[in-house]
Amino acid sequence: MIPVHTPAPAASLSEQAFVRFAREVAKFPADGKQSAVMACLTIVQEELGFVSAESEKIVADYLGMAPIAVHEVTTFYNMYNQRPVGKYKLNVCTNLPCQLRDGAKALKHLEHKLGISMGESTADGLFTLQQSECLGACADSPVMLVNDLTMCSFMSNDKLDQLIDGLTSAEAK
Repeated sequence: MIPVHTPAPAASLSEQAFVRFAREVAKFPADGKQSAVMACLTIVQEELGFVSAESEKIVADYLGMAPIAVHEVTTFYNMYNQRPVGKYKLNVCTNLPCQLRDGAKALKHLEHKLGISMGESTADGLFTLQQSECLGACADSPVMLVNDLTMCSFMSNDKLDQLIDGLTSAEAK
């Protein structure tokens, strides 16, 4: 059985989260438990929907890391939400290859269609629009990643409209 260490003030995370932390830490040598930081942050995000400053401190305490070291990981990767986001998180690549193939126009189209600016969420909590660094699909530019899982390539206004309209109508059902 994997020992579970639960810090005292962890009211924002369930006991199950700490069981999962322990499973991840067990994959590494005893002196390398900090290597589980990304897995632990993913567990936090799955449970809470985002990684708060409080939860970063809980992860840091659990792994024996400085809180700033955990924060550096959280802020380096786009996959970690640092605040609550909409049900559909739209990460639009803003790097040069996408910009050269009308990525800026795609972004402006989304801002107009959703009635929000980059970094904001719609009032109904359905969509959050974020910029992203390179998503590694330059040949398919401009690209967008939905919920850190689904890559949308060759974004045109028509394709974007179909995606947004489809997600919106699916929610109405």
